[in-house]
Amino acid sequence: MDIRHLEYFTEVAKHLSFTKASQTLHVTQPSISKAIKNLEGELGVPLFYRSSKQLELTDAGKAVLINAKEVLQAFKNLTLELTDIMELKSGEIRIGIPPIVGAAFFSKFISQYKEKYPLVKITLTEVGTKKIKLGVEEGTLDIGLICTLPAPNSSFEIINVIKDPLMLIVHRDHGLALKKEVHFSELDNEPFILYRKDFTLYDLIIEECSKNHFQPNIVCESSQKDFLLGMVEGKMGIALLPSKICKNISNDEIAVIPLVQSNVNLELGMIWKKNKYLPFTVREFITTSRQYLELES
Repeated sequence: MDIRHLEYFTEVAKHLSFTKASQTLHVTQPSISKAIKNLEGELGVPLFYRSSKQLELTDAGKAVLINAKEVLQAFKNLTLELTDIMELKSGEIRIGIPPIVGAAFFSKFISQYKEKYPLVKITLTEVGTKKIKLGVEEGTLDIGLICTLPAPNSSFEIINVIKDPLMLIVHRDHGLALKKEVHFSELDNEPFILYRKDFTLYDLIIEECSKNHFQPNIVCESSQKDFLLGMVEGKMGIALLPSKICKNISNDEIAVIPLVQSNVNLELGMIWKKNKYLPFTVREFITTSRQYLELES
């Protein structure tokens, strides 16, 4: 069914005149007559009583008119909604972010994006990298910020965001607090406060401990940066945090020390599903992300 046929029909029904409908629509009268006949043929019912005196709607015509108005309004609303989406006046982006690192690395960009497109809804889900990958894979997330990058031949498209070394966090009374740098091997026998097991950085730290021939003494696991710092402040153990986060630590009870000969880095990347249709809002977010990262690099 051609939407224009419904438009012509409602205009003829409004004026009960092919001539007036033709003038209002700026369409020739034969074109309108042909459209009405095609609509009647498609529906299998006459829509008008055609007499020499007055054009009148049939009962079927009255029923069609009610529904045609609703269809035309729905089509108009759809057109407006699509225009809004294309102009980024509406839409939603679902983003997965690791609780400990995501905000510190990407909050500035998200804030700038919201200033540019205030009517686009950004839904942030705070979970670990493994769950973010699963969410993007299954389609419950549009975009994911993850702490370790998947292989290039994976099912994800990837943007490298940053590579950031981990720093040692200790209480100022700790024996390592006055050192300018610490070798990872010196952390043997220290009580570790780590990320939860569903965080990729947990696996990376465990792997680095293994490379240095010791098993970490894990006294606590968490996903919250403030909790980790609180535990260190309470002299419960040591922690490892990305250097970018450490720059924002303003606590005189805590010392931040660089690690040397360590391969533990936060490799933050942005992923989305390969070979999948992405809404315009998501595509624009990715494009704007690339531009932002180029300026920041």
